[in-house]
Amino acid sequence: MTQAIHSFTHRQYQEHPEDVLSTWISWRAAMPVALVIIIRTTGGAVRRPGALMAVAADGRAAGYISGGCIDADVILQAQRCLAEGKPAQLTYGAGSPFLDLPLPCGGAIEVCILPEPDESLFANCHARLLARKPAMLSLTETGQDFIYHPKLRLRIAGRGADPLALARLARASGIETTLYLPGGPDMRIAENDGHENLIALGSASELPPVRDDAWSAFVMMFHDADREDGLLEDALAGDAFFVGAVGSARTHSARCDRLRQRGISEARIQRIHGPVGLVPSMRDASMLAVSVLSQVVAEYHKRHASLFTRTALVLLAAGKSSRFARGDKLLSDFQGRKLIDHAASSLPDDTAAARIAIVPAPSGDRGARLAEAGWTVIPNPDAATGLASSLRCGVRAITASPDIDHVMILLADMPAIPAAHLRRLQMAVLSGHPAAMTLSGGRLSPPAIFSRSAFESLTALQGDSGGRDLFQSLQDGASISLDPAYAFDIDTVTDLQLAEESAHV
Repeated sequence: MTQAIHSFTHRQYQEHPEDVLSTWISWRAAMPVALVIIIRTTGGAVRRPGALMAVAADGRAAGYISGGCIDADVILQAQRCLAEGKPAQLTYGAGSPFLDLPLPCGGAIEVCILPEPDESLFANCHARLLARKPAMLSLTETGQDFIYHPKLRLRIAGRGADPLALARLARASGIETTLYLPGGPDMRIAENDGHENLIALGSASELPPVRDDAWSAFVMMFHDADREDGLLEDALAGDAFFVGAVGSARTHSARCDRLRQRGISEARIQRIHGPVGLVPSMRDASMLAVSVLSQVVAEYHKRHASLFTRTALVLLAAGKSSRFARGDKLLSDFQGRKLIDHAASSLPDDTAAARIAIVPAPSGDRGARLAEAGWTVIPNPDAATGLASSLRCGVRAITASPDIDHVMILLADMPAIPAAHLRRLQMAVLSGHPAAMTLSGGRLSPPAIFSRSAFESLTALQGDSGGRDLFQSLQDGASISLDPAYAFDIDTVTDLQLAEESAHV
């Protein structure tokens, strides 16, 4: 009985959608299983929108919706939906008809219960997460998109008590952890601790053939220069969102000097968190482990709280409006706002690495409006030479930052681009494509997104090129379809009038 209770509890409090969906797929082989998804929260909700729970017909559940205050009722409601074969949307807390189930936080949680979920939709989401790719779940029942990131992975290389303590804490937190040790007593201790992903390091020149993905962290806990330099160089060649190394500030300065002598670029060296840990100068392995893991988790959530955390948005707003017969087209009225304000409000709820707006010189009213909207405004004195000059200005402004992996190019005269389309472009490059561009009516156009590997080529563009030729020269670029009803731009007064008329149809 104890074993059964333990197994149920473990599944009840699964957190990551990959795990909940794995259980959903497994249970579906034996009985009907509903999926519950949080679609909206207000106040201090325990879980964010998109959190999942699987509920089987026999009452078993995997995942959770709250801190325990409503989960039991959600399970009963899901069983009712399974019995009736009808979906439901329920509100708990403020504004809820369930007066006997108030939320202590004073907020509200809205959930959607799907007794017959779209199997291909959720299975595809699960498959992408298993493949270490981000997944976007478009829920037709509510018209919402939910973004899920792969689970955090941790690699630790070191000697002594420090790496053993960090690996022990990470495993207890449910984090997939690989531990690299030089053998000897440390390896035996790790085996006795139950660590399964153990790799014995050979000589300093014998490095494991690993390239971390963007959802992996690497922590180096050696104190031997001959060991750590090669390991760090190898880690910096990958895409890990976090690379950390133990040691004092003086030790870290010497470490960086050695890496420079090995030809490692300054941008890569600046990625290293050193000395690693939120709390400086920890002297006990157990406390150092808490300090380091806290920093890793904080960086994981900071980098992946938004799809665009490592993407710069570059808004091109330096055009001359030469074909527009009534002055500055970007300052013309469209749907009750200035045309420029529509593009300026792109992705208002998403955190981006940077928001750069390129305007003419002098910047005038365009620059003032964009600055007020939170954009960093850069005047382009060469705007008259064509679109490429503005694109070069934007990319050059972000190239030096090691925290920017992608640039998304937006045009200020395209006022109707949906946020969901921008997220699909971003998802494409996060899935491994070097670039993604909008395809509408058989034509490639902005918005477009390029990975850092294309930054140098973008700064070499000339004339009116907006990156289409560069995109077509890349292997495995992704074309993301967009309905022409949203992909229009405004060049003439007639364009503006037609767009206004279409908007009111």
